[in-house]
Amino acid sequence: MTPTWLEAPVHPVDEAAAAAAQARQARLTKPPGSLGELEAVAVRLAALQGRERPAAERVRMVVFAADHGVAASGVSAFPQAVTVQMVRNFAAGGAAISVLARALGAELEVVDVGTLEPPGELPGLVSARVGPGTANFQHQDAMTPAQLGAALEAGRAAVERAAVADCQLFIGGEMGIANTSAAAAVACALLAEDPSVLAGPGTGLDTAGVGRKVTVLREALARHGDLAAAPLEALRCFGGFELAALAGAFLACAQRGIPVLVDGFIAGVAALVVQRLRPETTPWLLFGHVSAEPGHRRVLEALGGRPLLDLGMRLGEGTGAAVAVPLLRLACALHSGMATFAEAGIAGG
Repeated sequence: MTPTWLEAPVHPVDEAAAAAAQARQARLTKPPGSLGELEAVAVRLAALQGRERPAAERVRMVVFAADHGVAASGVSAFPQAVTVQMVRNFAAGGAAISVLARALGAELEVVDVGTLEPPGELPGLVSARVGPGTANFQHQDAMTPAQLGAALEAGRAAVERAAVADCQLFIGGEMGIANTSAAAAVACALLAEDPSVLAGPGTGLDTAGVGRKVTVLREALARHGDLAAAPLEALRCFGGFELAALAGAFLACAQRGIPVLVDGFIAGVAALVVQRLRPETTPWLLFGHVSAEPGHRRVLEALGGRPLLDLGMRLGEGTGAAVAVPLLRLACALHSGMATFAEAGIAGG
């Protein structure tokens, strides 16, 4: 059964705040449009936050971790044990996203949605285990309907915690060996693309490894036929618990009125699921960067997303989005801190 909260209305965008922010931009001491995308993103954040002068100081980063049965099909360059080892690294503060969170003064939460081995009690770790990883979607559906509902709920619950903390921007990250295969399969189903277009090296597969991944995905996709109009079913059949949690989180953010800064390929596919399920969520999804994972550009094209950065990153964890946070903060600072022509006594405003 589909969770009823998925049908809850999406928070409306505040067009009056957008108009006020746009009017302020026109009065600032600069030629109109001279700050390019920094102007546009400030106005967009104003519309989402419902105020003329937006902010991106209180950032909540949530990394969802889970394992994937399809790893047994040889689609990753790393063993599944790495997933839980990285969860412990997040908690210890040694991972890239941990470093970025500290540097940005952002809150970091790690959610175990279903690693193969339970990581135990760790600081900053929330247990929302759906199971010890998904089933191998090469041979059977990745999740049961109940598991999909529980994974979506794990994402919604993380957003509820972020809302209590009054966060101004949400970043969803992920960790799970073989999750680029799961994301590629979901994207192929939704976009009716061949896996050769969307499957990439992930954690570092060579050419032969990518070819093996493509073969596995083709076999799995052939079992189900056309799922382009069934985003939740595509997610259930091919996705991972962490991918479903991301989707649940992104939808919950749109319902709660919290802007989302979407990371790379995995998070982008979660956003695609949400957009196909609830198109009205689109304004709430901002895009931090374009990943070096080959399928991400195609996913961004389908989302109509314009990424802030293109740095050749492909780590995941939410790192690409995190690196874009200073740009959003600077956009807000310029929007709020610059003098108007009248305030500066400059003619022409």
